[in-house]
Amino acid sequence: MKNSNQKKQLFIVALFLSAFVFASFSLVQKPWVVPAKYKSMKNPVKVDAASIATGKTLYSKHCKSCHGVKGAGDGPKSLGIDTKIRSFLAKDFKAQTDGEKYYKGFIGRDQMPNFEKKIPDIEDRWAILNYMGSMK
Repeated sequence: MKNSNQKKQLFIVALFLSAFVFASFSLVQKPWVVPAKYKSMKNPVKVDAASIATGKTLYSKHCKSCHGVKGAGDGPKSLGIDTKIRSFLAKDFKAQTDGEKYYKGFIGRDQMPNFEKKIPDIEDRWAILNYMGSMK
């Protein structure tokens, strides 16, 4: 009888460990594959007070709810998203090319939606990136 209880306990422990390992692997974010044509894109919109102001307005409308007021990935909708939202203040974000940021921000994937229809003006998209680059 004792042996049977030990087997049940061992089975339950193994089951919990398996669930933990599976959950851990499912939380690992796969790397973005950014096509070459985007990687080499350069921002055509001058970084100035006007573009940053436009970007801030559009960011508040389209991005802030997930990415947060300061771009830390802590907006109110971030709690309901499985994917970890990265901070725009992080060195690895800032080290990306203009085109990589553009692709990830406007083409999107998975839970990061495509914004080409919601923000159809190319200059507006770049203005948002100018604002994001100004965040501290």
